[in-house]
Amino acid sequence: MRAIVQKVSAASVIVDNQVISQISKGLMVLVGLGADDTREDVQNMVNQILNLRAFADLSNPDKMWKASVKEIDGEILCVSQFTLLANIKKGRPDFHRAMPTEPSRETYATFLENLGQAYKPERIKDGKFGAMMNVSLTNEVRFKSVFVSVI
Repeated sequence: MRAIVQKVSAASVIVDNQVISQISKGLMVLVGLGADDTREDVQNMVNQILNLRAFADLSNPDKMWKASVKEIDGEILCVSQFTLLANIKKGRPDFHRAMPTEPSRETYATFLENLGQAYKPERIKDGKFGAMMNVSLTNEVRFKSVFVSVI
């Protein structure tokens, strides 16, 4: 299981020229599920994302890397992204390490459910699984992204 986590001031997902999800201050998370990922991996990833200290201290904004998304009451926008599991072979991406579509759909739903149970479900947004999505985001300057992997 892999994720790219980006601290954003805004992010949105567009499908068929319609905004289907959007957030303000929080985290934009691209989530890739591997063929051998387990429920334990899902929970570990949820914990890592929710406890990532990407934000400044609320009482002293000069103190960076002190607060998690939960502590700032931020939002989280998740997008399923099987391409994070790609291997490049002879100049072409190989996606055999990615979880197949139907199990991935179920595991991704579990991931979103676990995020909502561990935080505030109304603060968790997502794209549309399997759809062609346009993702737009505005990064916060001091923290652009971090790669998180559950091995």
